[in-house]
Amino acid sequence: MPVTACREVREEAGTALTLGRRLTAVRYKANGNPKQVDFWAARATGTDEAAIPNAEVDRVAWLPVGRAVKRASYKQDVAVLKEFGRAPVDTTPLILIRHAKAVARSDWAGDDADRPLDPAGTADAAALASVLECFVPSALILSSPTARCLDTVRPYGERTGVRVRAEERLKASSGTSPAASASLISDLVAAGRPVILCAHRENLPSLLEAALESVSEAKVPDKIAKPLPKGGFLVLHIASGTPGPTLVAIDRYEAELNRHP
Repeated sequence: MPVTACREVREEAGTALTLGRRLTAVRYKANGNPKQVDFWAARATGTDEAAIPNAEVDRVAWLPVGRAVKRASYKQDVAVLKEFGRAPVDTTPLILIRHAKAVARSDWAGDDADRPLDPAGTADAAALASVLECFVPSALILSSPTARCLDTVRPYGERTGVRVRAEERLKASSGTSPAASASLISDLVAAGRPVILCAHRENLPSLLEAALESVSEAKVPDKIAKPLPKGGFLVLHIASGTPGPTLVAIDRYEAELNRHP
């Protein structure tokens, strides 16, 4: 859906987007059939005025939320606009990814750190690159030094021209200091730049906890805190401000890849 959202807005309204926090989905009947429309807050990163008008769009206008609400024809759209206006839009993403599916331990005779992605995981990593690009066209990419983590984010790095950095503090082994991992996350949040981290099921909860301790007014719903599936990710949308960074939203994505229904 994130890829579809960016593609459709570019095609129909001539606007390139970088997505922010997810907004309320709108559901209604169209010709007697159920329909769902997904919305995101987003920033326009480029426009092509020659793309409009077209068969679907007469004109594009940029409006303050209050004026947009008065223009909206449907109450569902008014609700989306009001939700959009209730929180800061200028946020920076911190993305936490669980590595994609790897070759089974029982089928791998070498060092576990060298265990690669299996064919399904490799396909998911390729699909993940285009999904992540919707949220951050370029980012600092840090990964656990294990092959399965590096291989999960390498396609995104190749797509965006950014080198993936292996980071020992993202290892899941017991030898990795929780304090060191917390210090890494705290420094990244304070820097206020887009970051993608790829790690393991075992240490993602502690990384998320460290991120929450680095922002103000952070409360995570249970559905966000539960373990991510392989290839799933969380996007923490963080706004800078006084006295410090504030968590605006956390969005969970776990069925966004091409092979999923």
